[in-house]
Amino acid sequence: MSSIPKQTLCTVVPCMRYRDAPAAITWLCNTFGFEPQLVVPNEDGTIAHAQLSFGNSMIMLGSVFDTEFGRLMKQPAEIDDFVTQSTYLVVNNADLVYGRALEAGAKILLDIKDEDYGGRGFTCRDPEGHVWSVGTYDPQG
Repeated sequence: MSSIPKQTLCTVVPCMRYRDAPAAITWLCNTFGFEPQLVVPNEDGTIAHAQLSFGNSMIMLGSVFDTEFGRLMKQPAEIDDFVTQSTYLVVNNADLVYGRALEAGAKILLDIKDEDYGGRGFTCRDPEGHVWSVGTYDPQG
């Protein structure tokens, strides 16, 4: 086995960009249950950097900026709502989160169902088009 991974609780951290990062932070926390760990706002109200925790994992996000790194990424709306990756959240109660997602106006892409491989889950888009899968299937458990 490789010794490359660092021994830490969270070794893979998705990084995302949002046009309205403050609204995205609120939506992700209220809908999925993320908790703000660190939010660094700019003077103009955009977000330079944010870390949202979820159990022993997290995502990092920020506002869309025209920077060297920012030019590597496209928002779903810029590429006909396609995405090149999505995030899977392992939850205890997929039906509860599904209800929250519906109330928050998420576009449901794959309705909630019991999966053949185990677990129960659904797939949706957040307000800016990023694709999220949420379910009880735990590949580690």
